[in-house]
This record gives sequence, C-alpha cells and structure tokens, in this order.
Amino acid sequence: MNSKTTAEALSPQIQAVLARIEAKRDEVVALTQDLVRIPTVNPPGDAYEACARYIGERLKPRGFAVEYVRALGAPGDSDAKPRVNVVARWQGASAGECVHFNSHIDVVEAGSGWTFDPFGAEIRDGKIYGRGTGDMKGGLAASIIACEALIESGLPIPGALEISGTVDEESGGFAGVGYLAERGYFSKPRVHHVIIPEPLGVDRICLGHRGVWWGEVETKGRIAHGSMPFLGDSAINHMSAFIHLLETQLQPRLKQRHTAEPVEPPGARVSTLNINSIHGGQVEQHYALDARGWPTADSPSPVVAHSCRTVLDRRFIAEENLEAVKQEIIDMLDELKRTRPGFDFGIRDIMSFVPTATPRDAPVVDATARAIARVLGREPSYISSPGTYDQKHIVRTGKLKDCIAYGPGILDLAHQPNEYVGIQELVDSAKVMALASLTLTGAMR
Repeated sequence: MNSKTTAEALSPQIQAVLARIEAKRDEVVALTQDLVRIPTVNPPGDAYEACARYIGERLKPRGFAVEYVRALGAPGDSDAKPRVNVVARWQGASAGECVHFNSHIDVVEAGSGWTFDPFGAEIRDGKIYGRGTGDMKGGLAASIIACEALIESGLPIPGALEISGTVDEESGGFAGVGYLAERGYFSKPRVHHVIIPEPLGVDRICLGHRGVWWGEVETKGRIAHGSMPFLGDSAINHMSAFIHLLETQLQPRLKQRHTAEPVEPPGARVSTLNINSIHGGQVEQHYALDARGWPTADSPSPVVAHSCRTVLDRRFIAEENLEAVKQEIIDMLDELKRTRPGFDFGIRDIMSFVPTATPRDAPVVDATARAIARVLGREPSYISSPGTYDQKHIVRTGKLKDCIAYGPGILDLAHQPNEYVGIQELVDSAKVMALASLTLTGAMR
C-alpha cells in the first residue's frame, strides 16, 4: 500500500457508502444499547435465545435468510439455558465470495466497581458504557450497520454477506463457533473471508493469538481427623509445595521467553501462567455466626484434606510447543513425587489451542488495511491477541485461514468495570467493514 491509496479511494461510489454509514450514527448507537441491555451473561448462559432472535428479527426484513442453530448436546446446553446461535445470510445478485462477520453475544459477569449500570448502556462524553459494549456488542452492531448500508446502497454486490451471533466464546466457544464450524458454517465454499469484530481498535488488524493450555492438577492426600492431622496427609499442603515451585521456578523462566509476534499489550509478549482457581478439602461453604456466636449456616467438620485441585491457565507464545508446555508441568510434579514424602498427583487437560497467525498478505488482511487507510487516512498496525478468540475454531475446524479480528473498542477494557465503546469508533469501524466487504466480494477494486 502507498500514499496514493487514500486519495485514489475517495471515489463517488465510496463516498456514498461512507456518507450512508455516517447518517446511521444514531442507529448504530441505539443498536449497541439494545444489545447491551440483553444481559447475556456467561456463565451460566442467560438470555442467549432472546439476543439471537433480536438479531434475526432485525435482519430478516432487510433481506437476510435467518437460521437459529441450537447447539444440542454441546457443553452447557440445556432446556433451561439453550445455546442458541443465529446465522443470517444475504445473497447478492450474482455468484461470488462470501464475507462473514462473526460476533459472540455472551458477556462475562458485571462484577463490582461500576459507576454506571452495567446493563444500562448509558451514554456519557461520546461513549456508551456497559458490560459488552466493547467485548463485543459494539462490534456486532457496527458489522450489522455496515452490511445494511451496503445493501441499501444498491451497489451490485456479488457473492454474499453473512452475520452471526454466537454463544459461549468467553468459555471456549464450543457451543458457538466450534459447533457451527464442525457443521461447515465456516468453511469453503460457503464462506471465504471472516472478520471477527473483537475490540482491538479501529486502526489495528489482529492477525492471530497466543496459544492456551488449561489443565487441572490434583494433589492427593489421606483423610484423617482434624484434631490429629499427623495421622493424615494434607493434599492442600502438597498443593502449596507445587504452587511454590510454580512461583519460584516456572514463572521466572516464562518471563524470559519472548515472542517475535506483535502481541498487544506488550506485557503479553512473554509466556504467562495464571492460577485460575484452587479447591481443596471440603466443598466450599459459607460460614456465619449469630449474636451468641453460634453458627447460623454451614459448619466445617474437622478433617484433613484428601484432595486439592487447581486449574492452570497457561498462555504460550508461537515459539513454544504445546506438548513441551504440558511436559514442563508434569516434570515439576514428577520432581515433587521423587523428593516430597507422600506426594501424589493427577493431571488432566481441560482445553488447548495452538497459536494462530493469518499471513499479512491474506486477502482479508489486505482489504481491511486498504479500508482503514481510506477511512482513517493512516496505515494500520498489525497485532496479535494475548488471549484466544473464536478464530481458533475457524482455522482449526473450519480450515479457513482468511480470518482476522478487527473491531471497535479498547482491548484493555474488556471484562473491566466501566467498560465502554466510543461512538466515533463504532461509526469508523462500520465504514472500514463496509469498504473491506466491497473489496472482498469483488464489488470494488
């Protein structure tokens, strides 16, 4: 791309599309607000069907063929919490390639620390506040507005435009994009290019993500009376020894492993390990006392813990190998078994995905880069994500490598209190998505 790109791109055709999206500013704001006010919290998976049907009912009158796909038998799916995805397809007048915009509709819990109603979608100083505004209902709204503007423009668009709202991305995406990818929804010849509007910034193209291994380690002990712990063997004490090794041996080594990939933020350009949870001994209970000092809720019983489990969230860089990542943990556990009396353990995989990286010369990357230059008047930056997102299913299961993440919002605000998305970002990203689609479908060169 060169400096002539921006000047040459501002043809009457392009200007008309951009002006149409600009006129939809209030519409993209209202759509984002409506989506945020549907509290699709995961876990447990609330209001998925309501959100999916809201999207479908909006798109169907605009010429989209709408399909609701429940992930029957997938993790988390039940009659009480059905995992319902929506896929909408608009078919152009002639044959051509399909551009698909995929957004997850689930959001994490609101948590504490908010000064706004997490599901109120309040506007303040050019920003919309609320859980999921950036991650990623603002991006979903922008993609819908982009596609609607293209259809309304009357341009002869070949091929197809697709929009999907999928579930459970925050917990792995197995009932969402994973389920759909297994059934061909993200493979050729149905789909050729995928843009995932995650909150990476309006002038940044996300090519891929680090790898992840989630594993559960269990340390084992021997139950005994809590007043005579010397007759038992505490699994919690054994877990403490393991965590000590993680903190003093593994985590310092990980900080020395740097990737050449442009992972953002820069702190994620090294390997990391997060201890996600620890559960040891008795089932978690909630203790309370009355004015006399008597228990009013559960009371503990005096036992030595015979089991303790921890979940490890290991994020690894492109220069590492998944099997080596797991073996590194196993080797530490084996060392403890050799050196610590009574130490025994179990380990199991929960989830793993290798790093992904779409080539910078891929069609979807080039088209989006040109669109950013035309809309914003500057070259994009290219980044990788610190965490996985649904690209993993599209690449691994769908075998479709022409996939990026691009969308409005600030990644660092994801899952934080007072999450927000900028209104100007919504409009700008919609313009970029629209122009990228025109290029990818062949409607514009």
